[in-house]
Amino acid sequence: MNVAQGDTSNFSARTKGKQRHKGRQKRGVSVQAYNPTPIYRQRLIPTYDLLEESELVEMEKHADWLLENVGMEFRGDEVAKELFRDAGATIDYNLVRFEAGLARDLCKTAPTEFDLHARNPAHTVHLGGNSIVFMPGYGSPFVTDLDQGRRYATLEDFRNFVKLSYATPYLHHSGGTVVEPVDIPVNKRHLDMTLAHLCLSSKPFMGAVTAPERARDTLTMAEMVFGKEFMQANAVIQGNININSPFVFDHTMSASLRIYAQANQCVCVSPAIFGGAMGPVTPAAIAAQTYAEAIAGIALTQLVRPGCPVVFGSFHSTMNLRTGSLTFGTPEANLVTMALSQLGKRLGVPTRSGGGQITAANTADALAQADSTNAMWSTVLSGTHQVWHAAGWLEGGLTMSYEKFILDVDNCGSILRMLQGMRVAPDDLSKESYLEISPGQNFLSTSHTLAHYTTANYESLIPDTGPYETWKENGGLTATDLANRVWKEMIAHYKPPEIKETIKTQLEEFVTLRKSEMPDEWY
Repeated sequence: MNVAQGDTSNFSARTKGKQRHKGRQKRGVSVQAYNPTPIYRQRLIPTYDLLEESELVEMEKHADWLLENVGMEFRGDEVAKELFRDAGATIDYNLVRFEAGLARDLCKTAPTEFDLHARNPAHTVHLGGNSIVFMPGYGSPFVTDLDQGRRYATLEDFRNFVKLSYATPYLHHSGGTVVEPVDIPVNKRHLDMTLAHLCLSSKPFMGAVTAPERARDTLTMAEMVFGKEFMQANAVIQGNININSPFVFDHTMSASLRIYAQANQCVCVSPAIFGGAMGPVTPAAIAAQTYAEAIAGIALTQLVRPGCPVVFGSFHSTMNLRTGSLTFGTPEANLVTMALSQLGKRLGVPTRSGGGQITAANTADALAQADSTNAMWSTVLSGTHQVWHAAGWLEGGLTMSYEKFILDVDNCGSILRMLQGMRVAPDDLSKESYLEISPGQNFLSTSHTLAHYTTANYESLIPDTGPYETWKENGGLTATDLANRVWKEMIAHYKPPEIKETIKTQLEEFVTLRKSEMPDEWY
């Protein structure tokens, strides 16, 4: 599987700048919009630690108290309860209680870092250490764009977002249920989604978890591509296991967790806590409860298969306590994100942020971008390894926006470049540039500039708007208008990754067969 030196006057530089603006507009969007090979996969600047050691210890003690005195319900999963009983937990019907420290001890066999393999090995990502992995949004039943407005998502929309995620170097992962294709029956859509991830992209992807048999279908399809023997030793799929916070695993989630763990595939355990609804309103309480719930799930993966690769996930936010509506990108939620990264580091497993470029805004406006950027910076600076919902999210996750997807991906590229830090070396200080020009002249035509101009700065995916007069002459397009143009050009230029025709045929035949074996279910 597998430049001749020209006039260096300031006036001339301004004139050439205007010419470059016009040229850029004719050329269209950045070449980086059509480069599927991920770049900037590591964080090279230090992380920021929000909490002191004593505060982290206090949160771990509180998590122990929660698991001992409140416990976790595993509803209807007799296998899970028996595994916990054998490990020393106390079982009372569906309720599992852990003595202080037991759940954390059970997590110790989870790997600190590991590879999540892609169909194209060049796209394989590393989770843990200094790695950083950006992914698109997840689970939206609606989509929106400037041309058709807000509507239910279809399989075509799902395929479009898989193509867009594949085409950009600033997303390292294809995602999972990027949008819900509601034109396909509920019990069959996982087959079409897995087929799209495996054929329209060669980046890592997430599998179905909404029923145990759907998890098994995902594994079967992955085995056709990667081989069963390879998958027994390597993670190629990621399953997102959501906890029904507070403190409940339903049978669907715990059974799907066990299926992925038994197959040695990556399990991300993600409590979902909104302060004031599923947990107390304070950031410390939300963080500690998230940690407690997550380690109970991670412990189960290790009881099923010691060494199973896991990710400590979270999905949390605050609420407007006057109206009950959800809010995203708030300072309190961002503080929780930072605390969880530290707790995950102490636990010794990779972390998935509860943030990303998330917002409760209903359109891709200034509020949406402010919420998203605030959430994103707290996420990446805290040391999170995997960033879900990094592109496209609107309306508290109900909607994926084509235009916001482009605006977010552009911000992803900028942030990833920032995480590479600043190099200070003789070539970067460039003494020779000062010897080529006289005081008062500019540096545009120096040898150093000509050698580095294509790589010196991050190049935005959004076309230059130019001076006000030029922008006005060209229609006064907003960034959202330009993003609309970019996503369409990306879809038009999309080229699918290579896949063996025999494997593709085998996948398609399996999908057809499985669909024929069950009646349509729409609920």
